[in-house]
Order: sequence, then structure tokens, then C-alpha cells
Amino acid sequence: MTIELIRAAGLYAGVEYAYAAVAPVGALVFTAGACPLGESGATVGPGDVRAQARQCVTNLFAALVASGAGRRDVLKTTVYVASAERTDLVAAWEEIRDAFGTHDAPSTLLGVVVLGYPDQLVELEAVAMRPSL
Repeated sequence: MTIELIRAAGLYAGVEYAYAAVAPVGALVFTAGACPLGESGATVGPGDVRAQARQCVTNLFAALVASGAGRRDVLKTTVYVASAERTDLVAAWEEIRDAFGTHDAPSTLLGVVVLGYPDQLVELEAVAMRPSL
């Protein structure tokens, strides 16, 4: 069994990890945490939880597509928000929930102390099932 590490075109190439990993066709896809980085590698929307959540969704969906999966193939998400304020967690969740529409897969929402990139407030990871090709 060979694992394929995904480097998604159009996402910032300077990160020190793959954007997703895929096992054989029809297997699970585990994504790295999608960060609010633009194509230049800069954090999008410093201080703006909603803007960062939207960028995380955009980046997550790009990694999923590069892995042969899509939004409707997601089995679970985990959302990290660097804030002790529930209003910030709710704001991030609302953006992510809206992006998934009626596909309301299980999710975990966590407030954390700090995330890895400068000015980063939100990170989003997923487990998905790649459909048989």
C-alpha cells in the first residue's frame, strides 16, 4: 500500500508539510491543517476570524480536489481558533458551516492558545473518503 502525499497547485509551496495524504483509490484522505495563507505565504486577514476561516476553507477545498475528493466527501473536520472568546469560535464555525452547506459532517471546534503562523487565528483539517475512480 503506497501513500500519496499531496502538494496542491495554487497553495503556498513554502510550507513544511504536505497539504493532504491519500491511501489507495477509495481510501481515506487526511488533510494537514488548512491555514489562512494566501498564495504568497502571507496570512490573510490578520485579526479577522471570519476572513481567515474563509481562506482556510478555500485552501482545504483545494487540497481535497488535488487529492481526488471534494466537499461532499468529507467525513469529519476539526476547527482550531486561537481565541478564548466564544464569539470568535462561533464566527469561524459559521463561515465553515456555510461553506459546507447541507453537507454537515461531524466536526470538532476548539479554542487554542496559539497557532503556527504569524497572525494566524484559524486552522481547519479534515478526513475525507476519496471516491472510487
